[in-house]
Amino acid sequence: MSRFLGLLFGRQARRRWIHLILGGALAMPYVFVGQLVVGPATNSRYVFNDLPLQLLSFIVGLPLAALTAALFPLTRPLEAGAVRSLCGVDAGLLAHGPARSRAAKGRAAAWFTLHLGFGGIISGMSLAVPPFAGFLTALPLLVWLGGAQLVDLPEALDRTWVLALAPVAGVATLVALAGCAAVCGSLLARWAPALLGPTPEDRLAAAENRAADLAVRNRLARELHDSVGHALSAVTLQASAARRVLDTDPDFVREALAAIEDTTRRTVGELDAVLGVLRDGDTPGTAPAPTLGADLDGLLHGTRAGGLRVTARVDADAGALPPVLSREAYRIVQEGLSNALKHAGERVSVTLRIVIAEGDLEISVENPLTHAPTCRPGGGHGLRGIADRARLLGGTMEAGPAEAVAAQGIWRLRVRLPMTCPPTPRERP
Repeated sequence: MSRFLGLLFGRQARRRWIHLILGGALAMPYVFVGQLVVGPATNSRYVFNDLPLQLLSFIVGLPLAALTAALFPLTRPLEAGAVRSLCGVDAGLLAHGPARSRAAKGRAAAWFTLHLGFGGIISGMSLAVPPFAGFLTALPLLVWLGGAQLVDLPEALDRTWVLALAPVAGVATLVALAGCAAVCGSLLARWAPALLGPTPEDRLAAAENRAADLAVRNRLARELHDSVGHALSAVTLQASAARRVLDTDPDFVREALAAIEDTTRRTVGELDAVLGVLRDGDTPGTAPAPTLGADLDGLLHGTRAGGLRVTARVDADAGALPPVLSREAYRIVQEGLSNALKHAGERVSVTLRIVIAEGDLEISVENPLTHAPTCRPGGGHGLRGIADRARLLGGTMEAGPAEAVAAQGIWRLRVRLPMTCPPTPRERP
């Protein structure tokens, strides 16, 4: 019994009842418009006082409601919000954006019509049934107090058994009203995911947005890894080298400290640019991303200050490269030198070549294989990041012991990037 009463008068049933009454309130303007059509069509001056004409006006107004939902795409998110709050439907089953496609607009129109139709009926019953039920419940008391002077009753109602059943009938009408509201509310809650849920086009658009967001996140992760990781590796080695020769080679110490200062200042600017994207969406940060044409010399200087002997051969006009290619090439060179700093040890020779071959920009970094790399916890993403950058630009990457010079123990990183490359996700129109 308690479960039955909960289905009729529980919290969820009451909220769905409110949702239906909201639909009845939304239906009133369309009923008034329907009266303007029904009145002249039936030559009636008082449509409001005629129940059949009122019902006819209600029926005429429903197609206008459907047309409204089809013409205004925001009807769907507004209705979805009401369904989520009042009908207890999971938000993941509902669409949150405006209806754009024809199918989505048709479903939204069908839902809006059902909501206003059920809501208008339940609202009318909610206005008429409670006073009638109250009258039936109080009828024996009214007859006992005033008889026919207070209540004009038909002769049949003077019978005692009829008066005794009147309160029962009043309570039954209230239960029937609650049952109708519960059934209509349950039907709308069941139909809501089908009519207000995302269409295949909505799911495709959502998947594309998620893919774009993931691409941006991956790009930012690569930027942070390459920029901050290289800076920390370089600063660590520069400080270590300066500490060892602090008393014997002050000129080298001064050079190392200046390189540390320059590296940290540049990295803070890059970090601020990346964090600015995270804070402000697509708004650029205060510092531009480094490029091969503008920042290669500073990168080589900072790397050499850490004790790494870098021989650079640049047979390409870095300043004439496309901006995207120049930026990604800088990060690839930076990560290649960072790997050499971390794994090849200090005071080793690294050969960097940047050339244009067969229409591609070719970058190669070679360093001696001194010992097996010792990766820090959570590291090991450098080569994968280089591979991701190359793949996004339509290029290729090779990394490993160089076959032609395997006897000398040389590790080679080679990347080929097409001179004409697609834009990265953040730069797509």
